[in-house]
Amino acid sequence: MNRLTSKPVSTTGADNTAGRAVVHDLLNVLANILSKLGLLEDADYHLIRAAMVIIFFFFGYQKWWAYEVDRLIPYITNGPLIFWLYPALGMRGATWFLGVSEWTFGTLLFLGFWNKKLGIVGALGSTATFISTVTVIPFMPEGWDAAAGGFPAMTGNVPFLMKDVVLLAVSVYLLRQDLVRELRGKGAGEPTQS
Repeated sequence: MNRLTSKPVSTTGADNTAGRAVVHDLLNVLANILSKLGLLEDADYHLIRAAMVIIFFFFGYQKWWAYEVDRLIPYITNGPLIFWLYPALGMRGATWFLGVSEWTFGTLLFLGFWNKKLGIVGALGSTATFISTVTVIPFMPEGWDAAAGGFPAMTGNVPFLMKDVVLLAVSVYLLRQDLVRELRGKGAGEPTQS
């Protein structure tokens, strides 16, 4: 039988001091790299932007496959702002339209890392996307579980749509950040708050 043994970890003494020094040095190296890339100061802003790019990539990718056409039927048919997609484009065309839109907005958000004007357009598109999906929530049939007393007991497709409330807030945040940064770059300063 093979027996693995490990040396007890010391929490005091030279081993602990040396370990802290290594961690400290690694954190300094990471901070220097992030600083040189211009990502340290606004790490949260960049992380949120990157997350949105990833979300648009994956959700847009789904739209190219036949399985997604059937899954979108309850959302599009009950969407007060997107119901027109089926009559105008057909079922497959509506799905492709959404995929192209999502990849376009994701690409614009990605380019917003370097060009705030493109980031603004991407954030506007992202905001419109999530306004369109959030407005489906009140119109989704059987979205509130009657056995649990109805609203706010979500059921069916409503829980999937609730994530879009957060994504809408993130879109508005990115839009504001990009507008402020673009105005600062033009020398207009930050808009006054009322």
